[in-house]
Amino acid sequence: MSTTRLFPLLLMAALALLTLWLDHQVRIEGGDHPSLRRHDPDYLITNFTTTTYNSQGHAVTTLAAAQMQHYPDDDSTDVTSPRLVQSKPEQPRFTVQADRGQISREGDEIFLYDHVVLVRDADAQEPPAKMTTSFLHVLRDKSLVRTDRPVQFEQEGRSLTGRGMEYHTDTRELFLHADVRARFEAKKAP
Repeated sequence: MSTTRLFPLLLMAALALLTLWLDHQVRIEGGDHPSLRRHDPDYLITNFTTTTYNSQGHAVTTLAAAQMQHYPDDDSTDVTSPRLVQSKPEQPRFTVQADRGQISREGDEIFLYDHVVLVRDADAQEPPAKMTTSFLHVLRDKSLVRTDRPVQFEQEGRSLTGRGMEYHTDTRELFLHADVRARFEAKKAP
């Protein structure tokens, strides 16, 4: 065989090997477009408020924040200075705020971080109460708030501290998991 007949075959073999090598290199680098691998927000909202209503048309939950950013790569939502107010009929209203937070994809879970303060309003049976912690997980549909961090409760004449907590807002049941300390002041006689 002459070299003039082998040259096109060798050229095609070299191009085939080059194509296989390029395909392999692209697969190693991830294959996705670089913009899809970045964690960049696709929209930003400032000073927003959203309200959830029950079947009777009464406002149940209001979430407000100074800023909200949505990220399409993992469908996450970050909020700055969030404030959540939950007011259900026949129950005292509770308000929780923090420095920052994250909202789940479905919006039924809220994760609050840094300087978290929950305040439960007074009602006929109980005076107002205040809780502080550094992290709080709010499960709106289950009427449950919980944390695995240190927490402090204050109410007129009493205080509780502990690590790890669950609070059921419907039943007002409070569970502290570890390192629990309590202080109760005796009521003064009239």
